Amino acid sequence: MQPYRKYRCLNCGLIFDEELGMPEEGIAPGTRFEDLPDDWYCPDCGSEKQDFELIDY
Repeated sequence: MQPYRKYRCLNCGLIFDEELGMPEEGIAPGTRFEDLPDDWYCPDCGSEKQDFELIDY
């Protein structure tokens, strides 16, 4: 299984962590970024999914 990844919003810096999900937004822990709907947007600033970048550690 592929390790969980983190993605950062390029506009506000919000981190989407696949391992944690966003339960307060209805996104279960373990949800992969690519499995989010194409019309998903940043809950903090409203940026589109394509405005997120993979964080490489």
